Amino acid sequence: MANRLTINYEKKPCYDIVYASDFSGLLEELQDLNIAERRVAIIADSNTASLYGEEVKSILEGNCKKVILHTFPAGEENKTLDTVKEIYKKLIDEKYDRKDLLVALGGGVVGDITGYTAATYLRGVDFVQIPTTLLAQSDSSIGGKTGVDFDGYKNMVGAFYMPKLVYMNVGTLKTLDDRQFYSGFAEVMKHGLIKDAMFYEWLLENMYEIHDRDLAVLEEMIMRSCTVKKLVVEKDPKEQGDRALLNFGHTIGHAIEKAKNFELMHGECVALGAVAAAFISWKHNWLSMEEYYEIRDMFVPFNLPISIDNINPEEILALTKSDKKMSAGQIKFVLLKKVGKAVIDTTVTDEDILNAINEIYFSEEDEKA
Repeated sequence: MANRLTINYEKKPCYDIVYASDFSGLLEELQDLNIAERRVAIIADSNTASLYGEEVKSILEGNCKKVILHTFPAGEENKTLDTVKEIYKKLIDEKYDRKDLLVALGGGVVGDITGYTAATYLRGVDFVQIPTTLLAQSDSSIGGKTGVDFDGYKNMVGAFYMPKLVYMNVGTLKTLDDRQFYSGFAEVMKHGLIKDAMFYEWLLENMYEIHDRDLAVLEEMIMRSCTVKKLVVEKDPKEQGDRALLNFGHTIGHAIEKAKNFELMHGECVALGAVAAAFISWKHNWLSMEEYYEIRDMFVPFNLPISIDNINPEEILALTKSDKKMSAGQIKFVLLKKVGKAVIDTTVTDEDILNAINEIYFSEEDEKA
């Protein structure tokens, strides 16, 4: 019997997250969504399609009215309305209607694109998440945020739209390259830092098992990470308040991501942003100096960056101003009162942000010194 976690929406059960070590239970879960009477479109990027596309398609063939696999090129640079447009065309050509089902097979980019397509095609069709990366399993597949980037600005076009099921095959994490795996781990660390100090300590205690990708440890890690996100999104499903806590590390992180033209992975930028936010928390006299340095240094064993070169701090500051988390011209900055307790702060100044950016900026002068 697979482990599962139910996510509520407006205080009613909305969808289950199912945890498994393979795809053997997928058909049974989808049959509960009456796929025998539906056409199914699997949406995947080129990486995930080559690994799991045919396997998932073969599971569904003969068990639904029709199944197709639509693939788009992998990469954040393809998280655009143009990619959505191609999916619309495919669905129209194949005569998919409102009763049919989309399946997002892949990482965060695939989930966001498929979810946004589902929210907008024929004013809304059902979709299912099958996240295959650590970032997607621990974070982005949960909570109903969907969207695409616009002119390089992260997730500027989107919708809140809930999946009907999230099926997590933790075994897929074995095929991730190290950089992708540890990029996803940044979001896991974030959940501990903002809401669960005991989980944060557990991550450090289980560091070697996480490095070895022990599936039992990874499943527990992802379940605990999802539980943190569940608590936040159920309380504030449409980010009117506390859900913004999940943006810890993202304001400066997104700015770096754009400034570097997406050369860095999302989680790498979140780690840098988290270090910067912890620095501001220290300077606001919430964290002690020792706590700040401990948080900063704990990203290192998980192969995540804590400094960056070849950036213009003033440019990063300017980019934070175009962040979608601005409210009435003021950034809602997420800081730490302590490990496990994050708060939303609207008093962070440009000087605070610039000092934090300079803290993580490793310049040529630093190298010479």
